[in-house]
Amino acid sequence: MQTDIEIARAAKLEPISRISAKAGIPEEALIPYGRCKAKIDCAHLPANDRQGKLILVTAISPTPAGEGKTTTSVGLADALNRIGKNAMLCLREPSLGPCFGVKGGGAGGGKSQVMPMDEINLHFTGDFHAITAAHNLLAAMIDNHIYWGNELGLDLRRITWRRVLDMNDRALRQVVGPLGGVGNGYPRETGFDITVASEIMAILCLADDLADLEKRLGAIIVGYRRDKSPVFCRDIKAHRAMTALLKDAVLPNLVQTLENNPAILHGGPFANIAHGCNSVIATRTALALGDYVVTEAGFGADLGAEKFMDIKCRMAGLKPDAVVLVATVRALKMHGGVAKGDLATENVQAVRDGGANLKRHIENLAKFGVKPTVAINHFPSDTAAELAAVEELAAHYGTQAVVCRHWAEGGAGAEELARIVAAKADLGPNGYAPLYEDALPLAAKIETVGREIYRAAEVHLSPAIRAQLKTWEDMGYGHFPVCMAKTQYSFSTDPSKMGAPEGHEVEVREVRLSAGAGFVVAICGDIMTMPGLPRVPAAEGIYLNADGLIEGLF
Repeated sequence: MQTDIEIARAAKLEPISRISAKAGIPEEALIPYGRCKAKIDCAHLPANDRQGKLILVTAISPTPAGEGKTTTSVGLADALNRIGKNAMLCLREPSLGPCFGVKGGGAGGGKSQVMPMDEINLHFTGDFHAITAAHNLLAAMIDNHIYWGNELGLDLRRITWRRVLDMNDRALRQVVGPLGGVGNGYPRETGFDITVASEIMAILCLADDLADLEKRLGAIIVGYRRDKSPVFCRDIKAHRAMTALLKDAVLPNLVQTLENNPAILHGGPFANIAHGCNSVIATRTALALGDYVVTEAGFGADLGAEKFMDIKCRMAGLKPDAVVLVATVRALKMHGGVAKGDLATENVQAVRDGGANLKRHIENLAKFGVKPTVAINHFPSDTAAELAAVEELAAHYGTQAVVCRHWAEGGAGAEELARIVAAKADLGPNGYAPLYEDALPLAAKIETVGREIYRAAEVHLSPAIRAQLKTWEDMGYGHFPVCMAKTQYSFSTDPSKMGAPEGHEVEVREVRLSAGAGFVVAICGDIMTMPGLPRVPAAEGIYLNADGLIEGLF
C-alpha cells in the first residue's frame, strides 16, 4: 500500500495559474509562490453577488485510530466537483510543530490530499513564521520599553504577553529572563506558547481586512499596571510594525487537490487551545468564488464545531448550510473499549457501544439548530456488519450515514455524500443559532458550554477566576464569546475517559482575555498551550533520501 507522501509524489500538478483560472481568480489577483502555490490578493478580485453554500465538516472525538476529517473535506470537495458543482475547498494551514511530534501533518491523506503536501506541512508560504515574528516583536518591544524606563508603568508581575514558537517544546513552557545583569533588563518569569495558540493567529483568522487587523492588534492587552489598569499593544506602539510583518500573511493561499481542484488554505489555530477555524477572509473569498464551500473545524464537534458556531459564525455573520460529521468504524470501536492493537478484528458490539460518542455529537449539533450527515470514512479492515451497525446507529439517532471511500478512490468514493450534502445545503441554514446570547455573563457562558456540550455536572470556577471575569465585564468585554481550551480526546477534561462521559467536573484553572481577537479563553484541566514531543517523535523518521526528496512525512 502506498503511503500518503508516495501518492503525493506521483501526483501530476497543474500550474497554479490554471487552478486560479478554474476558480475564477484573475491574473492580477494572483501572487505566485513558486509553480504550485500562490497568494490571493483579495483587493483585485472582481466584485460579484455570489454567496456560496457553506458546508462544515466536523468529527466525533478523535482517537489514535484516526478519523480523517481533513481527508473527508478534500474528498467531499473533489466529489462535489465531480458531480458538476462549482465547489471550493477552504481549510486551515497545518502547524509545523506537530509534524515532528505525534499528530502528523494536516493535508489530508490517500487520494484525498491538498498539494504540494510536503511544502504545506513544512514552511508553506511563511504565514506562521510571520505570525511568530509579529508576536515576538511585541514581546521584545515590551521588554525594551521596561528597560528604557517603563514610562507606561507596567507591573512586571502582571505582564501577560508571552512569546511563541511554532514547535513542540515543553522546556519553554515556563522560563525566567532576561538574566545576565543590568545591561540585559529586569528578570521576570514568562514562557512560550506554540504559535497556533497566539492571539495574533486568532486575530488574523477573525479580521475582516488589513485595517481591521491593525485595529485588533492595537487592542491586545499586554499587561497591567499596579492599579490593574490595562496596557495595550497600541500603547507600546508596536501594532503598525506588526501589521507590516503580516501584510502578506493576511492574504489567503491558493493550492490544489490531487484532482486539480482549487483549495484555499489560510490560518491555523488549534481547536483544543484556540478557536480551530481557518480565516474569515479565506472563507468569504471562497464563498464569493464557489457555489459550494467545504470547510472544517478542528478536532471533535465539541471543540471545533462549537467554536465555529459560537465564535467564527457569530463574529463574521456566517451560517452553515450543511454539516458533515465524520466517523470511522475504528474510532467507534475504540470509544467502545477496544484497544488499538485489536481494531482489525470484527467487533460489532464495540461499534454499537462506541456509538454513544456519535450520538452525543449529533445531539450537541442539534443544539445549534443543525442536523449533520454522518460520513463513515472507510478503512480496509471495516466489515459489512460493522458498517451496517454505524448506518443503523445514525438512523436511530435521526440522521443518515454514508460510507465514503475517498481515501482509496478520491472524489469518486464520496459522490453519494456529495449529492446528499449538496441537496441539504440548497435548503439553506434552517434554524442555526449560537449556543448562548452575547449578553450572558462570561462565567455563565463557560458554564453553558460545560453543561450543554461537555455534559458536566459541575463547572468549577474559583472565586478568583469569577472575580477576574467580572473585572473584564466591567471593562466592557462581557459581550465576548468564550474559547474553551480542553483536551480533544474526551468530553471531560480527562483524556482517558472515552465514549460519552457525563456527570463529571470541568475545572477552569485559568482564564485569558484576548481583547484583540474578541474572546475570553478558559483553560480547563491539564491542557497545555505549548505541547511537548512524544517519547519517540515523528522527527526521528523524517529525512531526505538520495534524490533529495523528503521521506517519513505523513
